[in-house]
Amino acid sequence: MSYPTQDNHRGVDTSINAAELASTMSSQLRALVLKVLFRHESGLTVDELCKREGYARYSLQPRFTELKKLGLIRDSGERRRNESGANAIVWVATALDMAGAA
Repeated sequence: MSYPTQDNHRGVDTSINAAELASTMSSQLRALVLKVLFRHESGLTVDELCKREGYARYSLQPRFTELKKLGLIRDSGERRRNESGANAIVWVATALDMAGAA
């Protein structure tokens, strides 16, 4: 699943190379987030998914934003406390909406 990354660098060779590497890794992490959310129909917060999969929040949080922009996940309307004690969005895969409607 692709996400527009052409503007993720400063036009300098090292920045371009870093953006290309990050683009590949980001694609893999988006696929991971989507797969895990698809398996957990009730949804997960960013912190819950990070803990389950053993990733740092800074690695996966941006992938949620990207997947939301792509229309592949959505806010369930539910909230659960995150690690800091704040209310956090519970995310679900939109494919589950279509499966439930069938």
